[in-house]
Amino acid sequence: MLCVSNLKVKYGNIEALHGVSFTVEKGEIVTLIGANGAGKTTTLLTIARLGPPEGPRVTEGDVTLNGQSLLPVPPHQVVANLRMALVPEGRHIFGNLSVMDNLTLATYARQDKDRAAKDLDFVFELFPRLSERRKQRSESLSGGEQQMLAVGRALMSGADFILLDEPSMGLAPLLMYDMFRTLKKLNQQGMTILLVEQNARLALDFAHRGYVLDTGRIVAQGPCDELRDNPDVKKAYLGG
Repeated sequence: MLCVSNLKVKYGNIEALHGVSFTVEKGEIVTLIGANGAGKTTTLLTIARLGPPEGPRVTEGDVTLNGQSLLPVPPHQVVANLRMALVPEGRHIFGNLSVMDNLTLATYARQDKDRAAKDLDFVFELFPRLSERRKQRSESLSGGEQQMLAVGRALMSGADFILLDEPSMGLAPLLMYDMFRTLKKLNQQGMTILLVEQNARLALDFAHRGYVLDTGRIVAQGPCDELRDNPDVKKAYLGG
């Protein structure tokens, strides 16, 4: 479904990715793990086509979705036409707006209003807390609830492929596992997920396959059970 091929990107004159290649098949959860500064967020921003100055600049390689290059596609069309949505690190919800307003804004480009209404019911079924707090200002939500809202907003865009950047960040352990169980449920219902996660053990427990990024390069890859048993991965990322 997604193919990243020999991807090289720069921020200004600094190269952040040095020929990264990986794939995500339809219906998979694939995780990118690695230390801070490894290039995980840069990879997601490149795929989502966030442009400079906030996003990186591609100098070589390609990113294709279902055979179509994403490089000439503007970010809004990635969401509206190609049905891929980014759940960014730090959530970036609109704190001065209500939960309902945040979810409604995500449907701005959708023409299938009946399907959007069904998606809203699905989001509230998936995250009952959001339904309870639908009129509440988003900035007053807990960290876990804000993460639910960020995921719900991506679903309301009509996406069938979501990119998640550090969904466990700032969450208590119980909420963290609840979030990942919800992501697993989404995947079982057909959602394809590319997950960036610094908690490598958690990511490898829930994903099907993984890639290890180290200073802008893929240094290990494979099914998650194999990566968990890889001595180098265990030493560097799993505390073993």
